[in-house]
Amino acid sequence: MLNCREITTLYSESMERKLTLAEQISVRMHVMMCSGCRNFGKQMQTLRHVARAYAKGEHEQDGESSD
Repeated sequence: MLNCREITTLYSESMERKLTLAEQISVRMHVMMCSGCRNFGKQMQTLRHVARAYAKGEHEQDGESSD
């Protein structure tokens, strides 16, 4: 089984590439037992969502740009 450092590395890599089936299974098995890594994964998903929304311009309010 992978350790927490390896799992967080895989979470980070998953932002850039699709994990292999073996990597996906390893991550899922680990986070079933590790709340710290489970929380890290949720935080990574939130950051990804916020970054994509920002990149699309959804940060602008009332039609005004911050430029």
